[in-house]
Amino acid sequence: MPDSLRLLLIVLACVAVALYTWRRLHHRSFWLVVGYPLTAISVRAGWRKVALGCGLTKKRARWAFTLTPGAVVSTGTVKVRRRFRRVAVDTKPWMWLPMPTRHGWRVTLHLLEGQIPDDYSQAAERLAHSWGVHAVRVSSPRPGRVVLAATIRDPLVRVDRLPPSDELLKVTVGRLETGKPWVIDFRTVPHWLNAGATQSGKSNLANALIVGLAPQPVALVGFDLKGGVEFTPYSCRLSALATTRAESVGLLDDLVALMLARMGLCRTAGARNLWQLPPAVRPVPVVVLVDELAELYLMADKSEKDEIAKTSTALLRVAQLGRAFGIYLFCCGQRIGSDLGPGVTALRAQCSGRICHRVNDPETATMTLGDLDPAALVSARAIASETPGVAIVASQDGQWYRARSFHVSEQAAEHSARMYADLAQHWNEITAGVHTNEMNDSDLTELLNA
Repeated sequence: MPDSLRLLLIVLACVAVALYTWRRLHHRSFWLVVGYPLTAISVRAGWRKVALGCGLTKKRARWAFTLTPGAVVSTGTVKVRRRFRRVAVDTKPWMWLPMPTRHGWRVTLHLLEGQIPDDYSQAAERLAHSWGVHAVRVSSPRPGRVVLAATIRDPLVRVDRLPPSDELLKVTVGRLETGKPWVIDFRTVPHWLNAGATQSGKSNLANALIVGLAPQPVALVGFDLKGGVEFTPYSCRLSALATTRAESVGLLDDLVALMLARMGLCRTAGARNLWQLPPAVRPVPVVVLVDELAELYLMADKSEKDEIAKTSTALLRVAQLGRAFGIYLFCCGQRIGSDLGPGVTALRAQCSGRICHRVNDPETATMTLGDLDPAALVSARAIASETPGVAIVASQDGQWYRARSFHVSEQAAEHSARMYADLAQHWNEITAGVHTNEMNDSDLTELLNA
């Protein structure tokens, strides 16, 4: 082997090892310097073929020179004439330069005549296979434009912990597929519906909420119809805990009475909601955690009919009016179906926050996400059992995302509950006087001057 060829092979091997090491040690800079330019060139160069294969082109008439066969001469040769005429050609959507993102790239396209963003949503899976990426998400920032966001690798395979939020009633529980934090903000989205089968990550998300809310000046109220096995270890941080349906009826009555008392306080002070009250008068916010929602609606015999109706009505009233008066719901369940009664359907309509983990039946996914984008329903049914904690989340920006919660062990949640047990207000103190007369002007003046 010539020395020059041997030297060339050694140099190429060193370059390959250096690039591999760079990619392993600092993938973000490698992607921006090496990966993104090559990807941008490849995507732009092959866009016509990809658009044609995915059915995103349109036939348009163009003037062009064409070759038209003419007469056959005596030698057997066919004379060909060039003619300038209109022909139908496949036109691709105009593509801007792809821009890099943390986990891939995004590009803006101009829609062709008669196209809508849903045409690209239906072709998203074909686009992902054509480009060899993990997934392609479609959004439309304004009429006539679509943005394709390609994710090269699944960012939810490994989720690292993020710093906790310092804002009241805001908890960072995981990470979205975009790389941004997954934040549950009760001030923005007051009521949440969380569905998931056993070992899907539903309880882990509740643990993450408890860890995030424990150090905050809020009252936590639990409904655990599993006999208390889920929330009893955190009882030192809970202001109240109901473990049976009978206890749930009494606790819901207290919540309704508390809501009415706060309603009277706001009316007397001329405030539209709890947050317009002065801090000296403002009551403590209450976050209600409900586990096994279906147990509140299941009826074994007709003797439970009145109790279930009372429970359903009280919970619905809290969902309808509680936001303005600092009462927020986070309802969890393995199965949420219309067969549980109209109360569940009405409650679902009040819960604008939706979280769907892996479920065992399609109806639960439909009940949780059915009024959102149909693509969200397809993604929810595709969640694998090997990825606990992955869920489809309806965010406060009106979009849906794949997300994964941090792993929070029961021991970590118990430790957090014990550490901040002194912040737990007794339920009797919170509900003191709520079943009596409403606050009058003299009482309010006394509180304001205290």
